[in-house]
Amino acid sequence: MCECGSSKTAGVGPFATGRSLVEFVLNAHGGSVAVSKLPHSLDHTCQGCGVPFVQETFVQTCPACGGVHAISPPRAGDADAIQFAGSDFVMP
Repeated sequence: MCECGSSKTAGVGPFATGRSLVEFVLNAHGGSVAVSKLPHSLDHTCQGCGVPFVQETFVQTCPACGGVHAISPPRAGDADAIQFAGSDFVMP
């Protein structure tokens, strides 16, 4: 069984914030989590440019500015848990 969601320690793994969370989700399970569909799409506003969009996968870019946003599986139902990697983040 995977241990990536076994801790609820703030700032670590699936409970990290900002770029750390985006990088965690991008790397989780060899990158397969990042491209997986969310159980339910989440309405969100880009934390970079302010344009609204619908987050449909665990990692997604804003269609307007390309800003990278992510949410971890344990928090996938909470749009407030979507994190932004920062305006200077470039997808690997």
